[in-house]
Amino acid sequence: MRTIVHLSDLHFGRVDAALLDPLVDAVAAACPDLVAVSGDLTQRARSVQFREARAFLDRLPTPQIVVPGNHDVPLYDVLRRFAAPLERFRQHISHDLAPFYRDDEMAVIGINTARSLTFKSGRINARQVSLVAQRFSGLPDSILRIVVTHHPFDLPGKGEEADIVGRSASAMRAFAECGVDLFLSGHLHQSHIGNTTERYAIAGHSALIVHAGTASSTRGRGESNAFNVIRAEHARIDVETWSWEPNSSEFVMQQTASYRKQGTGWFSAS
Repeated sequence: MRTIVHLSDLHFGRVDAALLDPLVDAVAAACPDLVAVSGDLTQRARSVQFREARAFLDRLPTPQIVVPGNHDVPLYDVLRRFAAPLERFRQHISHDLAPFYRDDEMAVIGINTARSLTFKSGRINARQVSLVAQRFSGLPDSILRIVVTHHPFDLPGKGEEADIVGRSASAMRAFAECGVDLFLSGHLHQSHIGNTTERYAIAGHSALIVHAGTASSTRGRGESNAFNVIRAEHARIDVETWSWEPNSSEFVMQQTASYRKQGTGWFSAS
């Protein structure tokens, strides 16, 4: 079994500093095999914010899969937004916008969905979809296949359709063919677990879509700061939601959802 800590929407430049040390401690206590960070490391893509994000990441266990979000593209610096939108992300966080990790039990790829032409929404293109298929092609059936993006492939019940990653339907058809099991995303500042069958009618494919809330931002949108701990193996995925408890000044596990693989699909074990 593998353990993944899934953080999202850190938003350095607008963080609750009191959460950072407890968050680092909670992540370390989970003993992750991988830390996945699904975008929006900064609030306004400023160098100082990226430096703060880099210092935070350096305190977390490795290996790490980190992708940018729409807030990691400059908003008000128009020249940089279009000429070099992710220059600071590359400088301070990672040059690799399609990071990949594989071991004997899982293969994880991160995909950049942030774009200069949109202020909030994102999209995935054909080249990125082909890269995912290439990375996962030929892997043994026993290997879990996981995709990390900032923008989600599904929404909680009252989410806005514009928040779904652009070209999601065509991408999902390709991901079904290469057997993706799990999608990790953020953007919404809401913890949520869904299934691809709820939005995409693809015969023989049922994958989990897991959103993480904001781990450290003051912009909670009505939800406590939170992150996910995912414990997974070939035919089982458990998703733990850990939320901030101000009374005890620590992150506490609030709930666990368990799923089992049946044939080519994932279904609730409850």
